[in-house]
Amino acid sequence: MNRQVIRTDNAPAPVGPYNQAIAASGSMLFVAGQIPLDPHTGEIIGTADVTQQTQQVMANLEAILTASGAKFQDVVKTTVFLADMNDFAAMNAVYAQYFDEKTAPARACVQVARLPKNVLVEIDCIAVI
Repeated sequence: MNRQVIRTDNAPAPVGPYNQAIAASGSMLFVAGQIPLDPHTGEIIGTADVTQQTQQVMANLEAILTASGAKFQDVVKTTVFLADMNDFAAMNAVYAQYFDEKTAPARACVQVARLPKNVLVEIDCIAVI
């Protein structure tokens, strides 16, 4: 994969572990939105704890990326869906453990009315491998 971080002072700087844009070439991998389900039990992890839920979501994304031969470094775009934007800082603290700010993917984060199984967070991603 060929990957280049795009930054300009003519647009707002990121307010978290993401970049304004990523230019990439290679095979694209589109990973479906992951919620905090334990892959072995099917149970929701961290029922009322966005930190635990984000950790499980990232573990689920990592499992899918690994199965495809990709890594978090290959991710060029994520979308984070939160049930409550007040959970942004807690989610972001976990998210930052997986992405270095200098090379992090582009990202969108939105609050939604409801997520599957009433979870607090869902994240999808696009990787180029």
